Amino acid sequence: MPQSDDERLVALEARLARDDPRFAEALRAGRPAPPREYRRTGAWWMLLIAVGVLVTGVALADGLLIAAGLVLAGVAVQLLDPHRARPERRLPPFL
Repeated sequence: MPQSDDERLVALEARLARDDPRFAEALRAGRPAPPREYRRTGAWWMLLIAVGVLVTGVALADGLLIAAGLVLAGVAVQLLDPHRARPERRLPPFL
């Protein structure tokens, strides 16, 4: 027996509320909010800190600070990637 459109919409709403509650609440209230995939404020802050650490490392001629700045910048740029895949949850292998 085919599923009705109402049941599909309720299932879609429940999945959306579970995946991104802030976005679902904004839809209910009628106030647009960007979905989780487009909120990257933390990544921008990390990139800003990474550039600061890198510049400080260059100014002080400290290789450890330069390396830390480069690593942090790489992590921040990876977080800014809009097409990054979600990590899959895998079950541990049987022993």
